[in-house]
Amino acid sequence: MTTKIRLSANLTLTRYIVIAYALLSSTLTYAVDIRVVSSGGFASAYKKLAPEFEKKTGNSLIFSRGLSNGTDINSIPMRLERNEDIDVVMMTGKSLDEMMAQGKLLPNSKVLFANSVIACAVKQGEPTLDISTVDKLRNALLSIKTMAYSNGASGEYIKNSLMMKLGIKEQMAGKLVQTLAIPVGEVVASGDTQIGCQQLSELKEIKGIEIIGPLPQEAQLITPLFGAVVAKSKVPMQAKDLLLFLSSPTSAWAIEETGLISISKGN
Repeated sequence: MTTKIRLSANLTLTRYIVIAYALLSSTLTYAVDIRVVSSGGFASAYKKLAPEFEKKTGNSLIFSRGLSNGTDINSIPMRLERNEDIDVVMMTGKSLDEMMAQGKLLPNSKVLFANSVIACAVKQGEPTLDISTVDKLRNALLSIKTMAYSNGASGEYIKNSLMMKLGIKEQMAGKLVQTLAIPVGEVVASGDTQIGCQQLSELKEIKGIEIIGPLPQEAQLITPLFGAVVAKSKVPMQAKDLLLFLSSPTSAWAIEETGLISISKGN
């Protein structure tokens, strides 16, 4: 009888140990690293929201920036091309769709975060320019000597479409200064150019400049910003959780605060 009692006790103890080990293992493996790469447009909103996600889930977010398109070594397409360890990308829709079609992103993982507008800025303390209408924007650009634009989606539009729409492509050819590794706002703040235009959310990150307004509606480019899970992600479920969190109504405050137009606000 004693032997049976001891055997039963040992089996019970063993069972508890197995359960405890399983629970401990589950806890240890639950917290993961999620590697995120974002283009400039959504970066500010992401930074405001990342700590809350980490606190809620216990997961750690490892963040870096990259252009939505182009052949720059740190652009998102180039980083995925060389198979960098990335779980989530946040970028403009056109480039994201291209990579989705190439099989580099998980099908049906695309999530819309916000819409982004282009704005212009001058160095703080310098005379402002009126860009509130198409005619005033045209006159303002013709009056300045230099204008900075990015090598991202907004810069491509400014150089190849906006100048054509305004009918001043030839007059502006010698005035446009493309920024590469330096944000447009920093070039303006340094005084190297009189004006700079880029996505509003990126300009709002920079000190030492005054944002004089968005482009007028008739000349504006609305850029949708999306996120998606990388096909080779080792943590696809946690990556999807992050996308759902960033696109939820509770995240709208950060998106609006950084100058973006939230898609989920009020839903």
